[in-house]
This record gives sequence, C-alpha cells and structure tokens, in this order.
Amino acid sequence: DKPIYNHVSGLLDPPETIQPPKVLVIEGLHPFYDERVRELIDFSIYLDISDDVKFAWKIQRDMAERGHSLESIKASIEARKPDFDAYIDPQKKMADMVIEVLPTQLIPDDNEGKVLRVRLIQKEGKELFDPAYLFDEGSTISWIPCGRKLTCSFPGIKFYYGPDTYYGEEVSVLEMDGSFDKLEELIYVESHLSNTSSKFYGEITQQMLKLSDFPGSSNGTGLFQTLVGLKIRDVYERITQKATVRAQ
Repeated sequence: DKPIYNHVSGLLDPPETIQPPKVLVIEGLHPFYDERVRELIDFSIYLDISDDVKFAWKIQRDMAERGHSLESIKASIEARKPDFDAYIDPQKKMADMVIEVLPTQLIPDDNEGKVLRVRLIQKEGKELFDPAYLFDEGSTISWIPCGRKLTCSFPGIKFYYGPDTYYGEEVSVLEMDGSFDKLEELIYVESHLSNTSSKFYGEITQQMLKLSDFPGSSNGTGLFQTLVGLKIRDVYERITQKATVRAQ
C-alpha cells in the first residue's frame, strides 16, 4: 500500500494498493536517491523548478488556498532548503531527462511566475531513447515563430535548441519561453520537431488539445511533458521488442 500526499491540504490521504502494471511510474521526492532503486529504473525524469518560480507558486498556493502568511512561507522554505539541497536536488544529475522550469526572459524582471521559460534537457548516448530536436540535429537554433503562422500576444513565444553539457554529460536542450494563444497552432511548431517518438504527424498537438483545460497546457511545461510521455511509450516498446527478440 502507498500513502497519498494531498497537495491541497498538506496531509496524507488513505493509502492505495498498487498492482504490478506493465509500466510502473515511481513519483516522489527521492525516486532515484537510493542506488538500489536507480538500478531498476529504465527511464528517469526530474522536474527542476527554479527557486524564483517555486516561491511565486508557493505564495499563490499557501496564501490563497491555505491562508498562510508570507513570513511563514519564507520560513518554511528556508527550513527545508538544507534537506532539499542535500537529498533532492542532486538527483537531477542522474536523470535521463530534466524538465527545467524558469522565469521568462521575455519580460524583464518578471517575478509573477505566470509566464515561464521551460527547458527539456536530454542526455545523449542513451540506449533506450533518442533526444528530440528542432530543425537540425546538433545545431544551435534560436527561433521566434510569431508572425504569419502563429497568433502571439504579449510577450510572445521564443524557442531554442542546441547541444550543451549538464553536470559533465553531453545533452541536447529544447527550450520554450512563453505560451500559445491558440493551442491548435502548435501543429506548426510540431512540424519542425524531429525525434519526438510520435506515431503520426500531429500526435503531439492532438494529445495537448485533449488536455487543454489542464494547467500548463499552453506553455512549455505541457509541451515537454507530452514529449516525455511519448518517450516513455517509446522506451517501453523498445524494451518489450528486445524481450520478444530474445524469446524467439
């Protein structure tokens, strides 16, 4: 049985029983801190929310929804920071992919956390997945698609793609700053993405439109979560295909 943390109340809900599925997702604060667990994981993702964005979101949640004071929120963050730095943050070095959520660079000195710059950091040389890329694999590209093809209100949208290093490892980085005014126009951006692990042209747009009411569906958090979901499916299919070949 697994306890369920309630993010609204901050308390534990009654536990749920986990039955062995074909795909088991381990989610939490320490999913690959223990080396014994890491060795069992086929594909690992870390969500890295910057301190500035985290603080803006926590103020919104804890002040508006839980009635906490600003001073108590700041004290809570400072009290937890040593444990976060020691046990949680280091896990991102071990992840195959990192979704990094940062303040926008489209609005100078923005601190509201409503417009986000999101980076998908993808490790190179992994056996079970190929990093997605924009336009040309391995190139460095900065792209503002606003104009005739996309409807863009202030502050607009900017994409970036390029090679980089992350804690000493070679990575490819996809970045989106801003959000879509009309989510169906994502199809134009999707047409310039490759190695997405989609089954057909337009699948990313289709999946995001299905979840258009969810938070983040119009910005990089939604786009890159969708890409990660397709990669998870691809990893599963590669593993099962290998198992089938070995059994023959």
